[in-house]
Amino acid sequence: MLDANAQRNDAALKTETVTRASHLPVDHPPLKRAKTGVLLANLGTPDGYDYWSMRRYLNEFLSDRRVIDYSPWIWQPLLQLIILSKRPFSSGAAYKSIWNEEAGESPLMTITKAQTSKIAAAMKARHGDDVMVDFCMRYGNPSTPAKVREMTEAGCRRILFFPLYPQYAGATTATANDQFFRSLLDLKWQPPVRTVPAYFDRPSYIDALAQSVERAYGKMDQKPDILVCSYHGVPKRYLMEGDPYHCQCQKTTRLLKERLGWGDDKIITTFQSRFGPEEWLKPYTVEEVAALAKAGKKRIAVIAPAFSADCIETLEEINEEIRESFEHAGGEDFTYIPCLNDDDAHIAALAEAIDENLKGWID
Repeated sequence: MLDANAQRNDAALKTETVTRASHLPVDHPPLKRAKTGVLLANLGTPDGYDYWSMRRYLNEFLSDRRVIDYSPWIWQPLLQLIILSKRPFSSGAAYKSIWNEEAGESPLMTITKAQTSKIAAAMKARHGDDVMVDFCMRYGNPSTPAKVREMTEAGCRRILFFPLYPQYAGATTATANDQFFRSLLDLKWQPPVRTVPAYFDRPSYIDALAQSVERAYGKMDQKPDILVCSYHGVPKRYLMEGDPYHCQCQKTTRLLKERLGWGDDKIITTFQSRFGPEEWLKPYTVEEVAALAKAGKKRIAVIAPAFSADCIETLEEINEEIRESFEHAGGEDFTYIPCLNDDDAHIAALAEAIDENLKGWID
């Protein structure tokens, strides 16, 4: 909490800004009332599922050295000449199968807008007009630089940046932060900034996950034999180089298991979305669900705790490709438990993290 003197100084600063405005030269740029910005960030989405929209999006995503760290001399010719000539078609078909045609956007965009709206309402209820909430995407639109510029032009003199990834990874949280910090390079007046750390072990987040499992299981006549916690994969090499993602995923599963009061035989951790020739974190979800079916686990549920919002990796990969692998191996009952999305318990957990990181700025 700010002490009484600091609170008076802050109030005086706001008053001084308004008072001084009347004494500024007539040609002085107008000054907006100072406020604090909260900028949420997610991975991104193509503008459409046509070839060129997909190519632009994939090119930005797969050119990120945090995502693919091979030498550009080797990777870029392969990417530009081979991968981007074919992959936009297959990825476009996948996006088309889940596209929100009514809104003309991907589900990730629809859900992120809903999350932002609810968090903005929560911040307004607590802080009035002192906090501005918006969102950006690491890849695609709305871009991080555009939203940082909008916030500063709207009068945000401090910005809290919140990558919506429960677990930290260099290929997700770090690259989002990189882009945010790069966005500050073009500003004449840089605001003080903070970033929200990973929230994989936050009790309110774990409780929100557990509630979503309990709701799903409560609707079933027959409970699944096992719950598969499927996290987005990264190369195993990243773990060996010090990335904490694998450990944070494992801890999320353990905390969820403890919150549910389950034994080790009721829940497992797996990793999906393998790309390229090298070894990634194991076990691979697509292979593990088939092995479970062959071992007699005919009913399974899958949840994706690494994703704050449903997207191509959950709605298409889990609910289609991974489901198909399970059923082809003899599985009978496959349940996908949606991401937390704009669930009220999830929004409360995110708002809690925001308020903790606003301390000293707004109290």
